[in-house]
Amino acid sequence: MTDRRPLVLVLTLVSAQLLVMLDASILNVALPSIAEDLTLSATGTAWILNAYYLSFGGLLLVSGRAADVFGRRRMFLVGAVVLALGSIVGAVAPNEAVLIAARVCQGAGAAMLSPAAMSVILASFAGPARARTMSWWGAASTAGGALGVSVGGVLTGAFGWHSVMVVTAIVSCLVLAAGWAALPADDATSRRAFDGTGAALLTVATVALVYAVLVIPQAGFVSVEALVAFAVAVAAASGFVLVERRAADPVLPLSALRDGRVAGGIVVNMLGGAARIACFAIVALLIQQVLEYDPAIAGLAMLPTSLAGFAVSTLLLPRVLNRLGPERVALMGLGMLVAAHLLFATVRPGTPYAWGILPVLLLAATGVAFSFTPTTLVIADGFAARRAGVSSGLASSTAQIGGAVGIAVFGAVDAAARMSALAAGEAGASAARAGLSAAHVAAALMAAVAVVVAVWTWPALRRRTNTPEISPSAEPRPA
Repeated sequence: MTDRRPLVLVLTLVSAQLLVMLDASILNVALPSIAEDLTLSATGTAWILNAYYLSFGGLLLVSGRAADVFGRRRMFLVGAVVLALGSIVGAVAPNEAVLIAARVCQGAGAAMLSPAAMSVILASFAGPARARTMSWWGAASTAGGALGVSVGGVLTGAFGWHSVMVVTAIVSCLVLAAGWAALPADDATSRRAFDGTGAALLTVATVALVYAVLVIPQAGFVSVEALVAFAVAVAAASGFVLVERRAADPVLPLSALRDGRVAGGIVVNMLGGAARIACFAIVALLIQQVLEYDPAIAGLAMLPTSLAGFAVSTLLLPRVLNRLGPERVALMGLGMLVAAHLLFATVRPGTPYAWGILPVLLLAATGVAFSFTPTTLVIADGFAARRAGVSSGLASSTAQIGGAVGIAVFGAVDAAARMSALAAGEAGASAARAGLSAAHVAAALMAAVAVVVAVWTWPALRRRTNTPEISPSAEPRPA
């Protein structure tokens, strides 16, 4: 690469992902204070979080394509500005509508920032350097989510929930300044068309799908809102396919979907994303509702997950990737997630934390680290370097959608199992155990299906040879 300050560049790109994940989780602890201050309904409170995920998950893929066409540096800087503006508006929001609009703006900024930053990594680094940088990217994702919960709680308690938005604005401005100084200039010599019609249809399809998933917990699977949103998603996706077949420079080249790494990676990433999200959402409920830890102790009990995930991502993952390749590492990670969820399904009231919970948390953290970044690299290997933005947006959006689907499905499984247990005369922690155990089994099943899909579709896992293979990520593909 031509940049003379690779370390500064890497820190800038990784910091952008840290900001995105921090912003996604920093309001979680502040929600009760926001609901009380703005007199929010239960639906309004839910949409303070959902608004962010709606715009973030819905715009990731199109934003990645825009980074390829209009310039990665330009999209990085625009994303940081939009995220900062959304944070400032949120900090002074006087009511529910303004705050939800601010969260939509924040999600849109994050959707521009994250794939632009990742695409710079995929286009600029090769071989061990790419594996190492992407491992730090995964570590930043883990640390950002955990840091957001911790910082959000401290700031809300000390200065009120508005301070959470102020801090996000400040960090956004710092990332903006770092990106301005460190990111290489965009190539002004190559002009490429932007498929506006395809982008619009893809955005409608993705936003409608994310919306359908988000309304399921409140409205149900067969509600009018969910069914209409699914219908819109299918119609827009069908139109997108028809348009892309004739586009000279499509948003998402359909030919890439014939590559097993890309097509299989999409399915694996969605199923794996669901299983990974469950490691944080369902386990937190398990610790509080089955083991009956109070929230403060439960937070401390979950802390080793973040610490282990960060350590594995930065210290172990780069070496394993270079030795085994992303396909095999992703397969290992998914297998660990299957085992971890099945072990969590056996937890009962009174299970000792030290040898009944902590080892499984560490296994789950390793599984998350080993499945997230490697799957992203597998998908990226199916695209040319000039489409690094598309590959990064595709990897991020499929993981986000998978996580949202997982939460909806596991929540429904949990509720059904609890109702069955209550009808059988069980109550309290016993009914909670029945519901959460069933949810963990469902998560294990999703991860297991991801393993099958990976073995079936990824060529590197089907080759039977004793000679070492060179990973496709060893060198960037030519433009």
